Amino acid sequence: MANLLTIETKRCKGCGLCAYVCPKKILELDMSNVNDKGYNPIKCIDMSECTACAMCARMCPDSVIKVERDV
Repeated sequence: MANLLTIETKRCKGCGLCAYVCPKKILELDMSNVNDKGYNPIKCIDMSECTACAMCARMCPDSVIKVERDV
């Protein structure tokens, strides 16, 4: 099982704080997608690089990111 990063894109406000703190820089705003709230949500561009550090989840003001670590 690999590390898993789940983003509730329908609730994401696209603030970019998670992308800012990601040490691997694998999060970015999805400029090709607009959610129901009118925001470009965040997306992971390379899940294989995720170390499950959970910095993104801790930084998210709306708790839309869930990180599961492979054990």
